[in-house]
Amino acid sequence: MPDIPRALTLEGVLTLKELVARSQREHRKIQELLSYLGSALRTLHNLNQFLQLIPVIAARVCDGEGAALLLWREQEDRLVLHQFYSHREDGWAALRTQLENYLQQLPRTATAQALGEPLERELPALLGVEAICTAVIVGGQVQGWLLVFSEQSGVVTTDARRQLLNLVADQTAVAIEQEQLRLALRERERLDRELELGSEIQKHLLPERCPQIPGLELASRYFMAQRVGGDYYDFIPVAGGQRWAIVIGDVMGKGVPAGLIMTMTRGMLRSEVLRGHSPADILSHLNQVMYEDLTNSHRFVTLFYSEYDPQTRRLTFCNAAHNPPLLWRCCPPTIQTLDTAGMLIGLEPNSCYENGTVYLQAGDVLVYYTDGLTDAVDAYGNRFEITGLTQAVQEACSLHTRPQDILEYLFMRVKAFVGTRGRAEDDMTLVVARVSD
Repeated sequence: MPDIPRALTLEGVLTLKELVARSQREHRKIQELLSYLGSALRTLHNLNQFLQLIPVIAARVCDGEGAALLLWREQEDRLVLHQFYSHREDGWAALRTQLENYLQQLPRTATAQALGEPLERELPALLGVEAICTAVIVGGQVQGWLLVFSEQSGVVTTDARRQLLNLVADQTAVAIEQEQLRLALRERERLDRELELGSEIQKHLLPERCPQIPGLELASRYFMAQRVGGDYYDFIPVAGGQRWAIVIGDVMGKGVPAGLIMTMTRGMLRSEVLRGHSPADILSHLNQVMYEDLTNSHRFVTLFYSEYDPQTRRLTFCNAAHNPPLLWRCCPPTIQTLDTAGMLIGLEPNSCYENGTVYLQAGDVLVYYTDGLTDAVDAYGNRFEITGLTQAVQEACSLHTRPQDILEYLFMRVKAFVGTRGRAEDDMTLVVARVSD
């Protein structure tokens, strides 16, 4: 075996040591940069400040002279240059301008994903530099692209550099997603506060307690399926308290829109009641006044309006397609419904309504309700229906005399019917009135 000159061997060892040391320094630099980026992500308070770091980190870990972060602007269906970085002054300002002009000339597309191939294919020739890019993917959707540039051939296009660029792009995506979640949470909290306020306002608009009406005992309850509901009931003194209006209604739909319509209905109805017209005329006028607003909102209102005269025990009523109240006669024990012909409020501008009259006797019970009770569903998909409610009213009035006890019994029966695996997704309202002995 021939002898190797000592000087040559020493030179090779020194060269190898230098390569190892350079590799270790490069590795430490990359680790420090990525560690710094991770730390910035964990303490993220300002997304724009974090995104300013991205091109800097990308350029350094990939040994490029510059980098750019392109983000999708959904309002304009195009990519925009969000951040640009270069540690060189010569000519790179012109490269930034070229890149901005190129982005403005790109065709409008529905997504950013379709632009990935043109970017990597066209940019090197257009800008006169070597470039690689990788997608910034947020929630499974491409939200932008991260690019690194270099004038040195073969430096940034290696597999190792691409992997590092992917890591930086992934961190960018996490930061953007965190910001989106934070903004969504803030919006949700704002909506929750508004819903809470709406719920409080609606509760104050509904009767806090039942009024003292001579010869009539009352109980009522409103169960909201959501924070704001579309059911409505009211007790309104008529002619200085000589008569009392008992009203129940339901806005088609649930939530805030239904609650707003309910509030509007309450105000307009109370205004109509002051005019002293008959129940049919009141609902006719109310329909004409509310028709345009209800048509524009694509919603309708069912409403049952009745007036009770304590002196004569006469109940005059009119129905605008609401669930007819149930009247339990104590002598003999029978149940009848109170109904008249009439369309939904807001369905037709010139709907006609009719008056109905019934004379009550001591011990008779009136049950006003909304369809949340009859539409309650058990575990097998069966509805409580009017037959279930009628039977429950028959039982409740036979067992109890106090309106509050009758009301509790009816809610108990609906709850038992629904069970733990059924559902009651609509608002439920009950008003029970009993003629005193």
